[in-house]
Amino acid sequence: MAETKTDKIEREYVIPLRHRWQIVPRYQRTNKAVRAVREFLVRHMKVRDRDMDKIKVDKYLNEVLWNRGIKNPPSKIKVKAIKEGDIVRVELAELSDKIKFKKLREEKIEKSAKEVAKKKKKETAEEINKEEVSEEKQKETEEKKEATIEAEQKIEKTEAKEMKHTTKVKSPKEEKNMKTGDYNKSSRGH
Repeated sequence: MAETKTDKIEREYVIPLRHRWQIVPRYQRTNKAVRAVREFLVRHMKVRDRDMDKIKVDKYLNEVLWNRGIKNPPSKIKVKAIKEGDIVRVELAELSDKIKFKKLREEKIEKSAKEVAKKKKKETAEEINKEEVSEEKQKETEEKKEATIEAEQKIEKTEAKEMKHTTKVKSPKEEKNMKTGDYNKSSRGH
């Protein structure tokens, strides 16, 4: 049976750790236990090139391994391995009550954090929309101002043309006679 990249394989193992961590100094035992879990899964889950970087250890499994300190790891541990493509995720098969509650609490915190992030995202989207609306209003008012200025200039031009065509241009003699003649005529009562 050929495995493709989309296949998902789930297996449960009880991994013996004592015979692996007993051969190292006391101050390296838990480190060796974590490495032993990875080595075991590389071998049994058929990871290509025996690459231990493709094994992802769950943080709760890691916590259980480190729970009793660096010098006294557990002698064996029951895990659930899930292989998706080339990557193998490893988690505890049976969670203790303490870890269950911790996991629930962290999931609840993550859920509330996601809700807060969604609210902030909505608020920022609304603010952006408000800013866009206010920018649009500013553009509209600027356009209105420009339109009124242009309309005033057109009106002034048309008035100037009308004034130019309606008024008669008088020669300098006529202007001179008008000034002196008008004054004299008005004083005579004409």
